[in-house]
Amino acid sequence: MTPLQNLPIGNSSFESIRTQNDLYVDKTRHIFQLVDTGQYYFMSRPRRFGKSLTVSTLKCLFEGKKDLFEGLWIAEHGDWEWKAHPVIVIDFNGVPHQRPDIMREALSLTLKQAAKRYGVSIETQFVETQFQELILGLENRFGEGVVVLVDEYDKPIISHLGKGKEALEIAKENWDVMKYFFGVLKETYVVSCLRFVFFTGVSKFSRVSIFSELNNLEDVTMVEDYADMMGYTQEELERDFGGHIAALAESLDLSEQDAIRELAAYYNGYRFSRKDLRVYNPFSLMSALKQKAFKNYWFETGTPTFLVNLLRESQFPLPMIENLQTDETSFSTYELEDVNPDAILFQTGYVTIKNVDGHIYCFDYPNREVKNAFLKHLLTSYVKTKDAYSQMLRLAAFLREERLDDFFDAMAAIFASIPHTLETRRDEAYFHTIFYLMVSASGADARSEVLHYRGRIDLAVEFPDKVYVIEFKCNQSAKAALKQIRDKGYADMFRQSGKKIILMGVNFDSEKRNVAEWEVQAAA
Repeated sequence: MTPLQNLPIGNSSFESIRTQNDLYVDKTRHIFQLVDTGQYYFMSRPRRFGKSLTVSTLKCLFEGKKDLFEGLWIAEHGDWEWKAHPVIVIDFNGVPHQRPDIMREALSLTLKQAAKRYGVSIETQFVETQFQELILGLENRFGEGVVVLVDEYDKPIISHLGKGKEALEIAKENWDVMKYFFGVLKETYVVSCLRFVFFTGVSKFSRVSIFSELNNLEDVTMVEDYADMMGYTQEELERDFGGHIAALAESLDLSEQDAIRELAAYYNGYRFSRKDLRVYNPFSLMSALKQKAFKNYWFETGTPTFLVNLLRESQFPLPMIENLQTDETSFSTYELEDVNPDAILFQTGYVTIKNVDGHIYCFDYPNREVKNAFLKHLLTSYVKTKDAYSQMLRLAAFLREERLDDFFDAMAAIFASIPHTLETRRDEAYFHTIFYLMVSASGADARSEVLHYRGRIDLAVEFPDKVYVIEFKCNQSAKAALKQIRDKGYADMFRQSGKKIILMGVNFDSEKRNVAEWEVQAAA
C-alpha cells in the first residue's frame, strides 16, 4: 500500500513542503495569472487560509527556483522566465508591534537582514529611507526588478482592537508608521525599480490605512478568477486527498461518500466572489483528515474576543447573522473608530456569501464548524457557570428525544444564571438572542429569522425526523405565539420534507427575566 503524503498542517513554507514531498494542492495556475497580468496586488482572506503559503510560493517563483515547481501547472503550461529577482518579504506575523517605536525598530531590522542577505548596504537612519535605499540598492546591484511581499499587513492594528482606548491609540500610531513606510512604494524613482508587489491581510481598512498612500494596489479579494486561489474546492478535495478520505472513513466506520458529506458540512462553504464557487478551510480540513475526527480546529486556533465585544457593544442582533444583506461597498472596508460588524464578520471568516441578488449580497455561516463554535463562544460571554454550560450541552438531545419538560427546565436554569449586569434590555429580541444561542451552541441545526412568504419564522430547529417551528412573545402568552404560527401558515414550508412538524410557542416574562410559559402542538 502506497504511504500517504504528509499533510503540512501549520507549514507555510512552499520550499519545505515541496522538498519533503508533503501534500501540495496546485495553485500555480492562479499564481501565474497574478504575476503575468499585473504588478501591484492586495488580497484579503481569513486567518489560517493559505495567505502565508501563497507569499512563500511567490517568493520561490521570483527567486527562480524552478526545481520546486516540477510537475506543477506553471512548469508545464505557464510561459514563465525562470529568472531570479531580489525579493523582500515583510511578514507581520514576526514583526513586534506593541508600540510604534518597537515596530519601527523591528521593520528596520527586517530591512537590514534583507540587505545583508543580498550583500547591499543601508546607511540611512529612518526606516522609510532605509526601505528606499534597500530597493534602489537591490535593483542597482542585480539589474532586475525588486519583488516586495507583505504578509498579514494589518496585524499591527487588529491585534489592538477591542482592548480599550489606549490600545486603539497604539493601533492608530502603528498605522501612521505603516502608511508612510509603505508609501515609499509609490514614489516615482522606487516604482521604476519594482517588478511585483503583493499584500495579504484579513481586513481592508480605508481612510487611515496604507491604501490612502498606496492606492495603486489592485484588490483581488473578490475577483472571480482568484476565488479559489486560497482554500480547497470540492474537486481538489476528491482529487488530491482520496487516500486520506479513505483512511478517515475507515477509522470512523463511514462510507467514503458519507465521510465526504461530513467534511463538506463541517469545513466547506466559503465563497469569496459573485461566482458560486465554494472552498474548504485548508487548516480545518487537513486537521480533520490527520486526526480522523470532526472537531472545531480553525476556531480553536484564535478566540475572536474583539469581534465578540464589538457585537455585544453594538447590540448587534445575533439571530440576524444568518440573514445579513448588504452591498459590496459596505463590507469591503471599515474604519478604525467605526468598525462595521457586517464587514468584520465577513473578512474574518465568520460569515460568507450565501448568494448574490443583483447588487445585494446575502450572508450566512460558512459551515457547521464556524456556526456551532462561534455561537458557543458568544454564549459563554453570557453564561458564566459550569452548571449552566453543562445544561446547555443537553438541549439538542432533549429536543431530539422530545423531552420538552427537561428542555425548558434546562432553559430556565440557564436564563436564571445570566448575571443581571449583562442584560442590556429585557425585550423579545434579548430573549430570542439567548434562546437561539443556547440551542445552536448545543449542536442543534437551528436557523433564526427564517424567511416565509407571510413573514419570518423566529426559529426553526431541524432533526432528521422532525422540525420545530418556534415563535417567541414577551409579556404576552404562549397561546398568542402558537396562534401566530398557525395564522401565518409557518409550518407549510416544511410539509414536503416528510418530517414530523412540532409547533412551539414560548412566552418570556421581562420582570422574571425567564421563560414564563410554553406550549407545543403537532402541526395539523
